[in-house]
Amino acid sequence: MNAQLKIAGPSPDLLGLEHVLIGSLPATLLTDDAPDRYTVEAVFTRKTDRDEVAAIQGSEMRAHLSANGYPTVELRVADRRLEIANTNLEELRDGLAAVIAERLATISADLLADREIAAHRYQDASDREQVRAASVAALAESVVFARRAEPAAVDDDARIEDWVEEGGASR
Repeated sequence: MNAQLKIAGPSPDLLGLEHVLIGSLPATLLTDDAPDRYTVEAVFTRKTDRDEVAAIQGSEMRAHLSANGYPTVELRVADRRLEIANTNLEELRDGLAAVIAERLATISADLLADREIAAHRYQDASDREQVRAASVAALAESVVFARRAEPAAVDDDARIEDWVEEGGASR
């Protein structure tokens, strides 16, 4: 049995971001009324899966952002968009975008590697089970439900004579 496994997830491509959704930006940008920090929406390169969403919105991502100098930034996945809250375009341009991109690629690569390991383990277990089942079948087929033949009568005199002729007895 050669079970073919499809690794879960929409695509083996690493997750990334394509561009900022300009229509989601505050209308007052580059005016005196512009906010210092706001939410910027960016479009993913592909659909995210639930494990990626959990990692993006999880505590490890928050810790990673904090460790890289962005403790107030928060990420939220909304369909094919990443909502980057408490930031601005300048901060994204000057380094935050690269930090997020690198972390997204790492998350994707780690999840893909984990899934490949799981798929190989599943395939190995399947192969072992197939060998075991074949061995059980072969053992079961070796069982014969037939009467045993009656043992032939043993001629003790002939056996003694053979032994004597071989030199096993003194005469």
